[in-house]
Amino acid sequence: MPNNPRERIVAGAADMLARGGLARTSVRELARHADTPLGSTYHYFPEGKPQLAREAVEYAGESISTMLEAALQDGPVDGLRSLLAVTRTMLIDSEFEAGCPVFSVAVTESRSGSTQGAVDAAKESFSRWERALRVSLVEAGVDNDDAEGIAALTVCSFEGAVGVCRAEGSTRALDTVEDFLTGLITHALPPADHR
Repeated sequence: MPNNPRERIVAGAADMLARGGLARTSVRELARHADTPLGSTYHYFPEGKPQLAREAVEYAGESISTMLEAALQDGPVDGLRSLLAVTRTMLIDSEFEAGCPVFSVAVTESRSGSTQGAVDAAKESFSRWERALRVSLVEAGVDNDDAEGIAALTVCSFEGAVGVCRAEGSTRALDTVEDFLTGLITHALPPADHR
């Protein structure tokens, strides 16, 4: 957890979103979870829960983007495997209680009203992940249209698999998605780049 109180609150909110969604994340519980005074939460986030949710989704989306972009330096197959390995560890370590805070907000909150900012942040995160995957695939020699489709399929499959893993208490869905997606990507690569 970060040392800066504001960052600690945002990181704590992202963790709570991953575990229970926005509806189950109260400002009071969040302050306790982030080990900060309740007054600090209102001081740093004067717009309240909607601002905090938006910033938590931005924080989580940025964290995943940074990790994905770094992993993709080794190519699309190894990059995907690295992302899924981190996700698998997160699921197991949390005893399948934590998922993706970005996805949590995207599927439980409205695109209008007080949560619109958080949902917009989720949409931007998904787009950024897809872009990173598409660029990596194109750089590896995959046709742009194919790369776009594979990138979208990868993000959707990854997020769906995390939800299924949480429900089942098992990594089965993530393992299956990894096998099929790495096969799909390998098949799409030019022969000299097959790994």
